[in-house]
Amino acid sequence: MKICIYGAGAIGGLLGAGLARTGHEVSLMARGPHLAAMREHGLVVRSAAGEMRCRPRCTDSAAELGVQDYVMVTLKAHSVPGIVEAMQPLLGPGTAVVMAVNGVPWWYFYRLDGPWRDRRIACVDPDDVQWRGIGPERVIGCVVYPAAEIVAPGVIEHREGDRFALGEPSGDKTERIASFAQALMDAGFKAPIRSRIRDDIWIKLWGNLSFNPISALTGATLDIIATDPDTRPVARTMMLEAQAVAERLGVRFPIDVDRRIDGAAAVGGHKTSMLQDLELGRPMEIDALVTAVQEMGLLVEIPTPTLDMVLALVRQRARAAGCYPGAKR
Repeated sequence: MKICIYGAGAIGGLLGAGLARTGHEVSLMARGPHLAAMREHGLVVRSAAGEMRCRPRCTDSAAELGVQDYVMVTLKAHSVPGIVEAMQPLLGPGTAVVMAVNGVPWWYFYRLDGPWRDRRIACVDPDDVQWRGIGPERVIGCVVYPAAEIVAPGVIEHREGDRFALGEPSGDKTERIASFAQALMDAGFKAPIRSRIRDDIWIKLWGNLSFNPISALTGATLDIIATDPDTRPVARTMMLEAQAVAERLGVRFPIDVDRRIDGAAAVGGHKTSMLQDLELGRPMEIDALVTAVQEMGLLVEIPTPTLDMVLALVRQRARAAGCYPGAKR
């Protein structure tokens, strides 16, 4: 099986290292000092279980690799449109693209039963670049749960988690998804196949769409946001607004909002990815995590006033810091 990890940072490198041990032909697409270090010294993954070193093929050129059986995209959502053209040499008629990307995915409405079937989400796929260049028929959905970090070029620290939920947009259990799930399980990961992958997407998104922008605006960690009497009600209201949008689209939430917030509080003093990006001057995932929910609310005619207000504020904060890759509104 030929598998390319496109965007072999912390999560992509973790996946690549695991899959490389199973005998599959694994290639990692990366760039900069991280790529140089992996080429020279191999990839190192550290965890509570010890240290693992491997030497998968590493490159910054898809043309070197040719057509793959699976391409697993592990980039941030705003980076994906910019690599669609570059990834074309990897895509053949039978290639599946596993979108391990946070937030509302560009393919969300593909084969979704109901009046919004095959609608596009403009803020996460401007000009339908991914819809046309990757093709929703190639997509396998993926929700990422592990936490990992690049602690030095070529060195990844795996902090927790081993689950990657997979699902076809149609909900079917196809041969291609079963084969990929087995490859992940052989590599030591959990890979449940979900018939309703959009439910899993929303459960993770539920926290991200609220805690991330609030943290970027306040500098607070998860435990504070989830327990402070000023910020908890804001997060809760944003989550309830989003839940109303999701339920209009047919999503089922297996837990209530307060249990979800309490779960975030239990994580402790964790900085959200959006706050980390702001502090490091990197582009922030505002559109995939928040703007897309606003766009979907407009589509299904569910008002999201608190989310709208927080979104406006975090956009301004990000623009001022040079960290908003989206278009000025």
